[in-house]
Parts: sequence; C-alpha cells; structure tokens
Amino acid sequence: MSAPAVIGAVELGGTHVSAARVSADTRAIEPGTLRRDDLPPGASRERLVGAIRGAALAVADRRTRAWGVAVPGPFDYDRGVARLRGVHKLDALDGVDLRAELIAALGLAGPGDVRFVNDAGAFLVGEWWAGAAAAHHGAIGITLGSGLGSAFLRDGALVTQGHGVPPDSRLDLVPFRGRPAEETLSRRGLVRAYAAVVGERVEPVEIARRARSGDARAREAFARFGTALGELLSPWVDAFGPDSCVFGGSISRAWDLFGPELLAASPPARRLAYAGVATHLDEAPLLGAARHAIAAPS
Repeated sequence: MSAPAVIGAVELGGTHVSAARVSADTRAIEPGTLRRDDLPPGASRERLVGAIRGAALAVADRRTRAWGVAVPGPFDYDRGVARLRGVHKLDALDGVDLRAELIAALGLAGPGDVRFVNDAGAFLVGEWWAGAAAAHHGAIGITLGSGLGSAFLRDGALVTQGHGVPPDSRLDLVPFRGRPAEETLSRRGLVRAYAAVVGERVEPVEIARRARSGDARAREAFARFGTALGELLSPWVDAFGPDSCVFGGSISRAWDLFGPELLAASPPARRLAYAGVATHLDEAPLLGAARHAIAAPS
C-alpha cells in the first residue's frame, strides 16, 4: 500500500497544542490548516484531552487516515500512553491513552493509524525532511525553551544510543557545571542568570529585547548562555560526527545574541556544514510528526 499523500500532525507542548495537515508530496503544511491553541494553566485531564482531540478534529478531513503526534517525554511512544508526571502543566495527562482517544475522536481504523514521537526528535526529523538538515547524513537537533531538548539522527532515523549519543539522546540530564545541563541551558537557567545580576526575573523574550536595545547586562547573559551551550555540545558533536546542528525552540529566536559565542566555544560545531537556526522554527515538529507517521517502522 502506498503512503498517504496527506498526513494529520499534532504537536503537544507544555503550553500549547498545534495541529495541521501535511502534504507528503510538497513536504509542507497545507495552506490554511495550521492551528495553535493555548493550554490553560492547571487544566484538568478532561480539558487537556478535549483540547488535543479538538485540535486534531479541526484539521482532519477524509484524506487524513494517518496521524503523527509529537509529545514531550516521559511518554510510552509505542503504546501511546502519557507518562507525564512532573511535566508541569501536562501532569493531568499522566496515564491517558492518547492513541485510543485520537482513534475514537477521528474514527480511525486501528492503532497503526496514530504514531507518536518525542517532540525534540520530531523537530529534527522535520528539519531533515524539509529544512536546514536536508540531505545531511547526520544531524543533531537542540530545542531551547522551557526545557532543553535534544535529538540525534543518522540517515533519517533517530538514534537514541551508541557512540556519541547520551542515554536516550537526552542532553538535558548530562552533568554540566555540577548540575543537569537543563538547569543552565533552558528558560529557567537564562532567567536565573539575568536575575542574579539585575535582581529582577523577566522572560527570555524581554531579556532579548533589552539586549537588542543596548542593555549590556542582558547581552552578557545571552553571551554566557551561548558559551555554556557551546561547551556542552562540543564533545557530543565531536563524537557523533554530524554534518549539521539545528537549533529550535523559543530561545533560538535570539540566535543573534548567543550563536556567535556558541560557535566560538565549540570548534567542532564551527566545522559543520550547517550550525544555526531551523528553517521551520515553528512548523518543524509537525513536519517531523507527519514524516514519522508514514516512515517504515524501525
């Protein structure tokens, strides 16, 4: 049987759920189908499940018989069951069988019609399929936002173990400067570093605005962030040997403020064919989820 020409895609984030129809032929989101809904803080299980089902239903049509869903871990990706305890706003989903919920809502034939993938992995697959890592033999993907996400890819397939790859491909848990790397290289790490200097906690988008407006302390906070990220990545880039390293997540929008320092601190990254921001910063996880839905099982 040939692969579907149109795939349904859903991305579940810590604060939002996105959905779209993706064309396999053009490797792009069908115009007018992308939607993003905010998830209310402290939402109940029923409201969260309803929001996910509603987003999928809003973009579904008779052609969408295969679905890919990008979800943060911990998650049972084979069974489609959330194991999200301790993931802040998504705690209420812990134990929910999202595959069963989506099959029922969308009237699908069976379990094989809905496939799940880690959100950082989906981001990297999306960029390999249709973005900055296209045609590259190996790639590393880094997402910078509320947490630190990472994925490793070889010839289009995600790699979760082996030489040059941390356990489960999770750089967030790698010890760095005496604590898990995510404590430094994430929203909270950047906010905490800036607050330690100015005595005020503000979001990264505001720190970036101040930096671009000439605030030397804000610029220094981002510069230190970039240096730290470069130091973390160097041994993994060197060992894994990718052609590209692609950055996504909301903090990556400030690449101009930390990218040069990252590259200065990481000679292996400077030697790559590409090291920079994703081509599809917002859409890559949806594109990757769609690609995962139609790829041959590994």
